[in-house]
Amino acid sequence: QHKDAYQAILDGVKGGAKEKRLAAQFIPKFFKHFPELADSAINAQLDLCEDEDVSIRRQAIKELPQFATGDNLPRVADILTQLLQSDDSAEFNLVNNALLSIFKMDAKGTLGGLFSQILQGEDIVRERAIKFLSTKLKTLPEEVMTKEVEEFILTESKKVLEDVTGEEFVLFMKILSGLKSLQTVSGRQQLVELVAEQADLEQTFNPADPDCVDRLLQCTRQAVPLFSKNVHSTKFVTYFCEHVLPNLSSLTTPVEGLDIQLEVLKLLAEMSSFCGDMEKLESNLKKLFDKLLEYMPLPPEEAENGENAGNEEPKLQFSYVECLLYSFHQLGRKLPDFLTAKLNAEKLKDFKIRLQYFARGLQVYIRQLRLALQGKTGEALKTEENKIKVVALKITNNINVLIKDLFHIPPSYKSTVTLSWKPVQKADASQKRASEDTTSSSPPKKASAGPKRDARQIYNPPSGKYSSNLGSFSYEQRGGFRGGRGRGWGGRGNRSRGRIY
Repeated sequence: QHKDAYQAILDGVKGGAKEKRLAAQFIPKFFKHFPELADSAINAQLDLCEDEDVSIRRQAIKELPQFATGDNLPRVADILTQLLQSDDSAEFNLVNNALLSIFKMDAKGTLGGLFSQILQGEDIVRERAIKFLSTKLKTLPEEVMTKEVEEFILTESKKVLEDVTGEEFVLFMKILSGLKSLQTVSGRQQLVELVAEQADLEQTFNPADPDCVDRLLQCTRQAVPLFSKNVHSTKFVTYFCEHVLPNLSSLTTPVEGLDIQLEVLKLLAEMSSFCGDMEKLESNLKKLFDKLLEYMPLPPEEAENGENAGNEEPKLQFSYVECLLYSFHQLGRKLPDFLTAKLNAEKLKDFKIRLQYFARGLQVYIRQLRLALQGKTGEALKTEENKIKVVALKITNNINVLIKDLFHIPPSYKSTVTLSWKPVQKADASQKRASEDTTSSSPPKKASAGPKRDARQIYNPPSGKYSSNLGSFSYEQRGGFRGGRGRGWGGRGNRSRGRIY
């Protein structure tokens, strides 16, 4: 007789609002006593979750975790994942809470439901399920996130990564790099391999294809924080030297206002510190050296009367030179006789002349900057103009230290500098000098720096467009998509899902 009574409750979902409200409470309450009616009960509750009356829907969703027993749990997880598409904020929060509560009952079963929707569900469901994982997993206690659960997440994520958009890839890297089991050296190594696979470093690089360039940059940004003295960046540095540097001037980007060349050089500089043994070290160092020469002008020829034969002196691009010089200095350590034994005497003499000319311009500009910042502290240093000067002083000090090293006979590679856009780890001599004139606070976000003029134009960082987009941003922000451009990764072969971001 009880079975009939329960059936009557199930039939209540076809009744009026009052019957539905009662059904939403009583179906889950007595669910466990009628296993033979389990399917009908879950379907009845599902009907209530889709009711037109928002209060009935909310009540039905709130009770869904009570159905998550045994074999039913993955199905409930699947249903809740689909319900993430709700645009009603109270309803959406109920779905989130319900998912978290069944997570604590059976994490793997819940993940099974989430991943099945990520792999096969509607785009909106997929998007919200990925977002749920990227924001909620890190809040779960260790007893829920066991090693087995983390391995399951990694295995399922690899399936998803076979076909993702750029934005989804960034979120999955956030999910995976947050897993405890991947915090180890071998774990980080695994993540670097995943990124390298995604970056498709075997493919031919096409500088004219904005998607191809964007994809490489997005992936490299994800890899950079993973590199260390034990997890090497060799594969990426090699690819940048062989394929990207020779095409630097022809790079295209879909991101408006991004100085793509500077962005590439900054990434190369950051990676160069963690490069391991490189197969074609000499030829890659030569490519780097040649690119550096392009930004290290020869002094203008003087006419017989001592005045410049040309109308204006070459522009010194300090931001580019900092990156290239730093990368050359890092890789040069691995082949310290490159400048003396691998270059002919004429080439070395030419390089020294360029260094000397650059150093001269540098000194003038450092003096101007120190004068401009003298006596300024606290609030005065927070103005846009002074932030620019503080960063410019860091850049010029760095170049100064590196040039001095290369002037040694034989050239030395011993000095250490902190790249101008990175937080200072350990003050070295040059930074101490800089901080006496400025401040020891952490570096501000890089602001655009227009050219400063005195008798000649000395400081010319590129066009002022890399301003607040690129300073000391976290990778997640820098890896952002700047307002959704309606592009996928591009070049993914025949992608079954035409997803865009």
